[in-house]
Amino acid sequence: MNILAQESSSMVGNPLINMSIFVLFVAATMVFVIRASRTNKTAADFYTGGRGFSGPQNGIAISGDYLSAASFLGIAGAIAVFGYDGFLYSIGFLVAWLIALLLVAELLRNTGKFTMADVLSFRLRQKPVRTAAATSTMVVSLFYLLAQMAGAGGLVALLLDVNDRATQSLIIAVVGALMIVYVLVGGMKGTTWVQIIKAFLLITGAGVMSALVLWKFGFNISGLLGSAQDTVNSTVEGGRDVLAPGAQYGISEMSKLNLISLALALVLGVAGLPHVLMRFYTVPTSKEARKSVVWAIALIGAFYLFTLILGYGAAAIVGPERILGAAGGQNSAAPLLAYELGGTILLGVIAAVAFATILAVVAGLTITASASFAHDIYANVLKNGDVDEKKQVRVSRITAVVIGALAIGLGILANGQNIAFLVALAFAVAASANLPTILYSLFWKRFNTTGSLWSIYGGLASVIILIVFSPAVSGAPTAMLPNMDFAWFPLSNPGIVSIPLGFLFGYLGSVLSKDTGNLEKNAEMEVRSLTGVGAEKAVAH
Repeated sequence: MNILAQESSSMVGNPLINMSIFVLFVAATMVFVIRASRTNKTAADFYTGGRGFSGPQNGIAISGDYLSAASFLGIAGAIAVFGYDGFLYSIGFLVAWLIALLLVAELLRNTGKFTMADVLSFRLRQKPVRTAAATSTMVVSLFYLLAQMAGAGGLVALLLDVNDRATQSLIIAVVGALMIVYVLVGGMKGTTWVQIIKAFLLITGAGVMSALVLWKFGFNISGLLGSAQDTVNSTVEGGRDVLAPGAQYGISEMSKLNLISLALALVLGVAGLPHVLMRFYTVPTSKEARKSVVWAIALIGAFYLFTLILGYGAAAIVGPERILGAAGGQNSAAPLLAYELGGTILLGVIAAVAFATILAVVAGLTITASASFAHDIYANVLKNGDVDEKKQVRVSRITAVVIGALAIGLGILANGQNIAFLVALAFAVAASANLPTILYSLFWKRFNTTGSLWSIYGGLASVIILIVFSPAVSGAPTAMLPNMDFAWFPLSNPGIVSIPLGFLFGYLGSVLSKDTGNLEKNAEMEVRSLTGVGAEKAVAH
């Protein structure tokens, strides 16, 4: 919905100081990554950090992995522009996290070794299921990566005051290449430490900014909300109620349906995100996994409360028009707010924190996708499990470069989109292709290989087709291809259609197949998932 015209950007801070702080942060984190990489000797070290992280460490890293650029840049921008409707992203992401924990997190950790495919193929035919799961993992990771890449391009463009798309595309390519280096050097150990550092910086930075916003309004939240509404009324033609539902969703029946579809994708998507679920393989015991959950819930919950203050603070202090007119569009709300609160230095620090957010999530996504290909397809499908660990890690690193290059290309295409919206598309893909198969594998004894393949490939095909032919890609001023129109599917997020289709395909594939499954494997998986017995041993079926 193109509510405000884009205005030319004005200089924000000092580009030299902005980039100096930015480069200093990159250098500091690279030191941690290099130090961590020295102990990467086996595939387990590279993929799971040797299961050597404590519960609190992993809990902080989980929050670092989960709180992406969508949470910091995208949600703050959505709230600043659309108010109440933008905060729905915060609610959706938080509720989604709780559902993932309650439904699948510990069960997956007890059953798997390195990847989601370890779980899905535990009691089914190895090669076809691993291939399908790895394919789905890489597609979900690519969708998530393009959002992070677009956010990185917009953020650095804001720091350098760059508005033309060609230069922004070059920035995305350079930033993407830098992020790939982190994964190649550090593996999961380096990635985890970057995530821990990033989580501390992000939550601290958001907390400091929230305190400064509240201080500016005498710690009166009602005054903050009232000021945000006054600023919107005075700067947006015709005004807009940002304190009640309806600024973005609810204007028409179709937008109400779009909201329901978005909510389903947000709430159910996390339980199917491979890079979040993979974090539970980095702790040595189920007890430590539960500790990490407690830490993650506390940190994630606190952060999403901060987004409310940051979003309305940006609306009140910066204003929607200036946000939409800056390089990066909606995603520039938090950096612009930092500049208004603390000048160039705070802008540089918060920009570095935002970049750390993108860096940590991209590293986690890239290592998940590359591990899935190397461990599932190369080692277990092509080599039948008989492969040297050094070769497996080498294949994983090559895959990381390929995945990174694809993500750079897609990030350039998606440049300018709200990151929270782009991540919601990734959630829809995960909920449609992965979640049905995960839940059926864990809880339905009749589920078989045919059902798994129908569920993964059917859910994946349906969600991608609907996204390609939706207003997110063409037929709208804010689409990825605004000058083209082949959007015959009316919803921007296809979750309300594609998620039920994923479950339906899995059910039909199972009941129509004569394969009744392996009863012995079913019993073993049930005991293992519930108790954790054997979780520390390799899964080599």
